[in-house]
Amino acid sequence: MTQYLLSVYQPDGPVPEPDVLAAIGRDLEDVNNAMRAAGAWVFSNGLLPPSSATVLRPDGDDVLMTDGPFAEGKEHLGGFTIVEAPDLDAALEWGRRVAIASTLPIEVRPFAG
Repeated sequence: MTQYLLSVYQPDGPVPEPDVLAAIGRDLEDVNNAMRAAGAWVFSNGLLPPSSATVLRPDGDDVLMTDGPFAEGKEHLGGFTIVEAPDLDAALEWGRRVAIASTLPIEVRPFAG
């Protein structure tokens, strides 16, 4: 089986109200439980805000360290799930379910090798 990364793209801006987040959390836990029951779930977690990130960028023989990501856009990586699936179609189905539960865009990408 191939492992796939399901990346959650979260919009920049204010965090939803606690009751909205609680409902999304319940829906995501239902999908995670379904993944576990199917033997597809490997690992998942949310990430702290982009301001907590540090970027290491090679510069010749040195490495420059800067605070925060510098991707141009209005979204950031908010969390991820790793699943094992027999093929891309199965991984896309899990991604579809995570997208519905999280109400956010999901990128599905196979791991190399």
